Amino acid sequence: MSWDIVLFNSTEKITSPESFDENKLVPADFCSVIENSFKNIRRNDTHRSIEDDNFAIEYFYDDEPSSNMMLSLYGEQAIYPIIDLAISNNWQIYDTGIDGMIDLDNPSKNGYKNFTDYLKQILTK
Repeated sequence: MSWDIVLFNSTEKITSPESFDENKLVPADFCSVIENSFKNIRRNDTHRSIEDDNFAIEYFYDDEPSSNMMLSLYGEQAIYPIIDLAISNNWQIYDTGIDGMIDLDNPSKNGYKNFTDYLKQILTK
């Protein structure tokens, strides 16, 4: 089971996924940036998997620019290189684990703990 995030490229600061202006979303080539930033990428058709000693990141490759992109994370350490990419590319991150936007200046407040709590709850049923 993965912990999911969504990258956004917008000209406005998104404070809530329910209240942002879709007209301010700007297409970005997320996949090219990601593929140029990581070495260990396994490719299977459009499915991609980035594997490191402490984490994995999965996504689907698309060669068309998009205003958002979903990534599936495995392990808390997976969020940190994505945060670095977000900061350097002026992207924003929605975190399903906290049902909100990640504060890129304080990334320790992320949804990994909520995800692991949910996973434990599912496994003990």
